[in-house]
Amino acid sequence: MAGECGEETAGAAVRGLQEDAIFDNVFAEIEILELPLGSTLRSVYDDLPNAHQRFMEKLDARIRNHDREIEKMCNFHHQGFVDAITELLKVRAEAEKLKVQVIDTNRRLQDAGKEMISQTEAGIRCRIQQRNIATVVDRLQLCLPALEMYSKLKEQMNVKRYYSALKTMEQLENIYLPKTDQYRFCQIMVENLPKLREEIKEISMSDLKDFLESIRKHSDKIGETAMKQAQQQKSFNIALHKQTGTSYGKSGYTINDRIPDQENRFKWKQASEDDYEPEEEVLTAQDLVDFSPVYRCLHIYSILGDRETFENYYRKQRRKQARLVLQPQASMHETVEGYRRYFSQVAGFFVVEDHILHVTQGLVTKAYTDELWNMALSKLVAVLRTHSSYCSDPDIVLELKNLIVVFADTLQSFGFPVNRLFDLLFEIRDQYNETLLKKWAVLFREIFEADNYSPIPLTNEEEYKVVICKFPYQDAEFDKQTFPKKLPISQSVPQIYMQVKEFIYASLKFSESLHRSSTEIDDMLRKSTNLLLTRTLSSCLQNLIKKPHIGLTELVQIIINTTHLEQACKYLEDFITNITNISPETVHTTRLYGISTFKDARHSAEGEIYTKLNQKIDEFIQLADYDWTMSEPDGRASGFLLDLINFLRSTFQVFTHLPGKVAQTACMSACKHLSTSLTQMLLDSDLKQISMGAIQQFNLDVIQCELFASSDPVPGFQGDTLQLAFIDLRQLLDLFMVWDWSTYLADYGQPSSKYLRVNPSTALTLLEKIKDTNKKNNIFSQFRKNDRDKQKLIETVVKQLRSLVNGMSQHS
Repeated sequence: MAGECGEETAGAAVRGLQEDAIFDNVFAEIEILELPLGSTLRSVYDDLPNAHQRFMEKLDARIRNHDREIEKMCNFHHQGFVDAITELLKVRAEAEKLKVQVIDTNRRLQDAGKEMISQTEAGIRCRIQQRNIATVVDRLQLCLPALEMYSKLKEQMNVKRYYSALKTMEQLENIYLPKTDQYRFCQIMVENLPKLREEIKEISMSDLKDFLESIRKHSDKIGETAMKQAQQQKSFNIALHKQTGTSYGKSGYTINDRIPDQENRFKWKQASEDDYEPEEEVLTAQDLVDFSPVYRCLHIYSILGDRETFENYYRKQRRKQARLVLQPQASMHETVEGYRRYFSQVAGFFVVEDHILHVTQGLVTKAYTDELWNMALSKLVAVLRTHSSYCSDPDIVLELKNLIVVFADTLQSFGFPVNRLFDLLFEIRDQYNETLLKKWAVLFREIFEADNYSPIPLTNEEEYKVVICKFPYQDAEFDKQTFPKKLPISQSVPQIYMQVKEFIYASLKFSESLHRSSTEIDDMLRKSTNLLLTRTLSSCLQNLIKKPHIGLTELVQIIINTTHLEQACKYLEDFITNITNISPETVHTTRLYGISTFKDARHSAEGEIYTKLNQKIDEFIQLADYDWTMSEPDGRASGFLLDLINFLRSTFQVFTHLPGKVAQTACMSACKHLSTSLTQMLLDSDLKQISMGAIQQFNLDVIQCELFASSDPVPGFQGDTLQLAFIDLRQLLDLFMVWDWSTYLADYGQPSSKYLRVNPSTALTLLEKIKDTNKKNNIFSQFRKNDRDKQKLIETVVKQLRSLVNGMSQHS
């Protein structure tokens, strides 16, 4: 146990030594003031458990030890410290004296240096000012060009020299402002330049809009000027060709040709003052419109790099203006001025576009103008086609044609194709012919209404020459007659002939300046004249013939007139030949169809004569007042029939001027109608009874008709041809007058029968009417043998006739 205690004592001693060593290290670190001390102190507490009390004890012991050393040190050096203090006190008095001397010396030195300091500071300030002035001068020399250029820019903006202003801006940005970009005023300039550019763009665009508005207002004047120049150029060329002896026609200028002197687009140039001189100076497009806004705006947008925007805007606005220009007024077709103003506006528009095309580079292109022209041409053709169809005045249509020709020549001189306009003229030519036909239809009607339809009386040679100057009447026999005498034609014939010639002249006016050959013009004239004859004149003649107030005398005169007009057609062909120098014998030459027109009119007049003759005969027939039950005839013809025959005689005397066949046909037709009407009178269903006395009286009237037919009222009939018109009625009356029924029944159906033209049904109808009359008038006839026999005979004949009629119906 003692051993264990010794071991414990030895262990405690060892641990004590270890703790002392640790504390010594800590105190050494603390004394040398190595910071931080936290880790050092922490090592004491971490390594030695419950070491706080011991550490504090050791620390107090260490402090007491150091205090004893300090005390020993102070005691050792105390006397030296006292001596040093004593010496220091002695030095203090001297130090005070030295301090006073130093302060006095410093004061005196400061007083002496103040003037030098003042002069030095003044020199420094002057040197700084000189340096600043030099710097300012250098900077001003650098900034002045920029300021001068900016001032120049402002001045150019004020006087509206925008193109120069843009050039100045470019110099400012590229040369002057980059050298002075550190200054505020330069930065302001830089910020203002884009605004100024936008301002210039807006101003130039505003000028362009003003120009577009101005050009829209002046388009009609520009077009009028260009069209006037083209017309003067054409007149000059015609005059020049006439002087040189060459023709100015299709060979000299075709549709696809260009008017000479095209390179001078706005100025008309004279060959010599003696050849042709315009009445007044014609202004050019430049004189009427200032194009500088376009040039400026184009240059400005080109410099700004926005040329494409400008080109698109310009083209878009001009397209809109083109549509407005091409929109006509609703009443344009009513006056020539409406058409002229319309053409002037369209021509002015494209003259301006052509000018822009040739004086600017790429603002408008040839493809653009061609596209715009094709659009305009389609619209123009449609407008003219529509409005010309509304026009009913041929003079306005003719003026329209002249305007189209001048317009086409004008636009062609600027390189625009105008073939479609000349094609349109052929359509308008048809419309022009239609208006002419309507106008001449009125003239023809007025001539026909004013005509007296009597031969023209001539008292002397002068009157004859007046008529001959108007109408080519030639008749050798007539020339041999002495004055006074009468032409067979009426007043309307020379007037109609002259109007046809006037129509040819009017039609020719439209063919002028169409750049067509003489053959084509000849064909046009002949076709339009054919339309006048075959449609207009023919219609007027047909309407005239059908009018109620036109009597037989007028119809006869119309036939005579149409005969002479037909003969005059060859003179009309010669008239056209003299105008066009194209012989009618030329292949493909159109012939005049007047012959058919006048033949048709004559046929209608002849038919109307036949109709009116028959109507007159019917009027006389209606005056007949037969006593169908009379027992004995009057012994003379009826009064109505004698009047009718006298009317026919006087009428056929008027027919002496008619062609022979016409008069003969009229006479034959009248006789046949008279015969038919008399027969129908006998066979009228309303007439129930006829006496033999009435038959005998009726026979007297038929005899007068036959005498009239045999008196040759119209020469030219052979033998008894005219009497054959009454042959049916004659055989019927003879059958009843002779009472030759046995012969009729025996020879019926034989070609040599005496009563070949008597139809059984006709004979039966008339016989039944006579039978009924005999029954009524002879009540006691059955008591007399002869009457009974006659009645039986009638009954027998009636039965046989009925059998014949039934046989005919079964056979048919």
